[in-house]
Amino acid sequence: MIYDARPCELGEGALWHPLREELFWFDILNRTLHSRAQSWSFPELVSAAGWVGRDELLIASETGLFRFHLDSGARSPVAAAGTAATRSNDGRADRQGGFWFGTMGRKAEKGAGAVWRWRDGELRQLFKGISIPNSICFTPDGRVAHFSDTATGQVMKVALDAAGWPQGTPEAWLDLDRAGLNPDGAVIDAEGRFWNAQWGAGRVACYTPDGRFLQAVETPDATQSSCPAFGGPDLSTLFVTTALENMSAEARARHPASGQVFAFPAVARGLAEPQVLMPPKDG
Repeated sequence: MIYDARPCELGEGALWHPLREELFWFDILNRTLHSRAQSWSFPELVSAAGWVGRDELLIASETGLFRFHLDSGARSPVAAAGTAATRSNDGRADRQGGFWFGTMGRKAEKGAGAVWRWRDGELRQLFKGISIPNSICFTPDGRVAHFSDTATGQVMKVALDAAGWPQGTPEAWLDLDRAGLNPDGAVIDAEGRFWNAQWGAGRVACYTPDGRFLQAVETPDATQSSCPAFGGPDLSTLFVTTALENMSAEARARHPASGQVFAFPAVARGLAEPQVLMPPKDG
């Protein structure tokens, strides 16, 4: 059940790379990208990624987006986002080849964050006034995006056009505040079901496309579940990152698996993460 026992202060951004058949995840506060075989350290906070090619990722950081070559370690800037008072958080590629990510205040200041999208050389701020942007994911047909503000407990939905840009105003889709739940990272499976890590509840909860609760997968001895991803050879393993952030020594002792990465086989069938499409390089 424990996939990787290295404790993350703030595990996030779980990504199953379909070409490499390898899981990647971040420890935001320790400025680190992990795989099971290797870790990479950065001079800034990093939080989420999409795959550009077999050996290259697009990474969301505290200053924006950059391309990263896994073998050489080479970095190249793509776009600047946010301010000196913000950092990146959750992110995921959409089904039209774009990449969505959130920014937030470094101390989760109210309304300091936003949701952004990068596609084909263009970066747009989509939605602002968000405190803790999370739950970025997309329906299997690519026509609807979800995101949440953990601070309000609301998971939103918004329709997308053929190019993947939002149409109209986001509307509340799932109200978790009434149940005292905190939506964190999320992913949608091949049947359109929404799997949501719920910070503080130690679980990933599954909801139908119309928002009905179906089941929950618990992360034993780790209450701060943060980001799910489907992976494995048949995309039926649910990987879940967790966190140690803000836990007291007593709480860490009571929940000794906190910060570790879990793997739950044969949970549901996921979808391969889409490739982030990059514009041709000059020359």
